[in-house]
Amino acid sequence: MSAVMDTESTYSGYSHYSGHSKKAHRQGSRDRHKSPRSKDGSRSEKSVTIQTPPAEPLLGNDASRAEEGQDDNWGETTTAITGTSEHSISQEDIARISKDLEDSVGLDCKRYLGLTVAAVLGLLVFLTPIAFILLPQILWRDDLEPCGTVCEGLFISVAFKLLILLIGTWALFFRQPKADIPRVFVFRALLLVLIFLFVFSYWLFYGVRILDSKDTNYQGIVQYAVSLVDALLFIHYLAIVLLELRQLQPMFTVKVVRSTDGESRYYSLGHLSIQRAALVVLENYYKDFTVYNPALLTASKSRAAKHMAGLKVYNVDGPGNNASGQSRAMIAAAARRRDSSHNELYYEEADHERRVKKRRARLVVAVEEAFTHIKRLQAEEQQKAPGEMMDPREAAQAIFPSMARALQKYLRTTRQQQYHSMESILQHLSFCITNNMTPKAFLERYLNPGPTLQYDRDRWFSKQWTLVSEEAVTSGLQDGIVFVLKCLDFSLVVNVKKIPFIKLSEEFIDPKSHKFVLRLQSETSV
Repeated sequence: MSAVMDTESTYSGYSHYSGHSKKAHRQGSRDRHKSPRSKDGSRSEKSVTIQTPPAEPLLGNDASRAEEGQDDNWGETTTAITGTSEHSISQEDIARISKDLEDSVGLDCKRYLGLTVAAVLGLLVFLTPIAFILLPQILWRDDLEPCGTVCEGLFISVAFKLLILLIGTWALFFRQPKADIPRVFVFRALLLVLIFLFVFSYWLFYGVRILDSKDTNYQGIVQYAVSLVDALLFIHYLAIVLLELRQLQPMFTVKVVRSTDGESRYYSLGHLSIQRAALVVLENYYKDFTVYNPALLTASKSRAAKHMAGLKVYNVDGPGNNASGQSRAMIAAAARRRDSSHNELYYEEADHERRVKKRRARLVVAVEEAFTHIKRLQAEEQQKAPGEMMDPREAAQAIFPSMARALQKYLRTTRQQQYHSMESILQHLSFCITNNMTPKAFLERYLNPGPTLQYDRDRWFSKQWTLVSEEAVTSGLQDGIVFVLKCLDFSLVVNVKKIPFIKLSEEFIDPKSHKFVLRLQSETSV
């Protein structure tokens, strides 16, 4: 009801317009609604409109509303205003979405296929030494030579080596995958092929020289199994060097630039393939780059549209020469107004900074007063019975209305309202109350835009990425390589530069060169 009353009070401010202007406005709106339907009726029939409610926004998603129309008395209540957003999707977009779904299903099948192959090969590796020891006992046990003390000691050696190999394999390979890469990991695939060839050659030698001939030297068979386990341990060490240690030494410096706002970061990388370097860049992007806010980019577009809307072209030569004449007139008018556009930009930015500072000061004062009220409530509740204590959630709901208006206006001014829902603010407030945090700690999330990981996943604007590179994504990084990571709304341009070779020389300084003699005059005045 309060939202309806606010809406009615907002519309009541326009009552000073005359009835003639209202009629002209309604007539113009009808003409605007009729013209697209008459001109492009076939195109409108091919599109589908999907209406979806937003995820409980605190301040709405109307980021394009002009700040000049908001006075200081806006938002007297703490009513959360929700609505529906309309998105038009063509048939080509629907086909592209279905294609992306099919590609994602193919990537999942490829990932599970690789995990299945690796699991089967790992099981074969661990069962092979045990099979080498047990098969002679099962097939020709009566013909085997007795196993002495050395042979029994080799059993303990095989058991502990297999246990060490099992723990090392679990720590190195059995990890939850962080991402799906477009191509196979070359070194991992080479290690799998090497292990398969190694185990196959051991089985081939075992079948020809031991199973066919039914060798009776059981101690030699056990030593053969021990040699297999030793070789597997060395292969595991090789896997650690190739997969983990090789990339630790920095060899390249990459510059990552976001295409929309130009925000950039620098990172140092080792010997990596392009696809693995892209994964490292994305992992650092989510924690280092500020969250992508498309509302901040609409200011320049609206300013340019306002300048062009102020230009009027009159055709005095007749309808035949209007195309080239209008274009020349527009260019000339834009050139004349270019000299004064920087003054408008300066005053707009100065006014925006003044408004942000003013509303930030109001927000800080409101939050400090709310936290002071919380401390007073805590002091009062300490005198009550234990059953009457207020939990942090109830305390957050009690003090939130006192700061909601100032927080709403500040988030609208800084165009952050789409990233903070009412539920997330209440959760953060209850978290601060639970951990006895200060008002400054509570406001840290809202005063400055944080990294992408700070916000909910449905507000990231970047979940699925596409790697674009002229070189093969499995090739290693080289000096001068440029690749692009694209998502739906923006892209990350990555430029690779090799760290230069540094030649460091030494210069010897004689310790005696720092010595000096202080001579004082023998005669002094008394």
